[in-house]
Amino acid sequence: MPHHGNEEEHTAAAGQEPIEIRDNRKIDPATGKVRGSQDDSQGAPAHEEVRPVDEAHDAGDALAQAEQILNEASAETQEQDLAAELRNDLLRLQAEYVNYRKRVERDRAVAGETAVFGVLNSLLPVLDDIEAARQHGDLAEGPFASIAAKLETTLTGLGLERIDESGVAFDPTIHEALMQQPSSEVGADTVQQVLRCGYKSGDRLLRAAQVIVAVPE
Repeated sequence: MPHHGNEEEHTAAAGQEPIEIRDNRKIDPATGKVRGSQDDSQGAPAHEEVRPVDEAHDAGDALAQAEQILNEASAETQEQDLAAELRNDLLRLQAEYVNYRKRVERDRAVAGETAVFGVLNSLLPVLDDIEAARQHGDLAEGPFASIAAKLETTLTGLGLERIDESGVAFDPTIHEALMQQPSSEVGADTVQQVLRCGYKSGDRLLRAAQVIVAVPE
């Protein structure tokens, strides 16, 4: 009886292809289940895994994104409001500082003028004595005449003005009428003679001039 193993070896040795044995039984003898067709198992395309849409999760993500956008917009608005508030505070402080500086400068100027007026008022009796001495001829020459001239020049530089002009219209704001004399030579009240000169500094009257007024007849 020939040995099959020797035939297979002989066939392989002769260069022939080995014999392939297929089991075409439709029932698997091991499991007892019906087998599927080979074409179906080999040629069927792999099914793509389909995952259900999680609508609740997507809606939550959209809500979270919307809330984040709203929070960012609210934070930006708050920053803009804060910047506007700080800017308004800065402008208000700047305006208050400008007003304060103007008020301080005005108060300083008023204090300086008040001090000057005080000095000028205190020197008016001295000026009266100098004027009386000049009218009596005591200050025609000499060192006292030079001192008097320097004092009057200094006071003029501080804004002091004499009110001693005659022949001008009587002004009750700068003249004090001690006497009135009728005169046919005037058509209105006129300063006829200055008995004591007055003084002013700028628009401020220090002392009114005492005068005799000529009035129309």
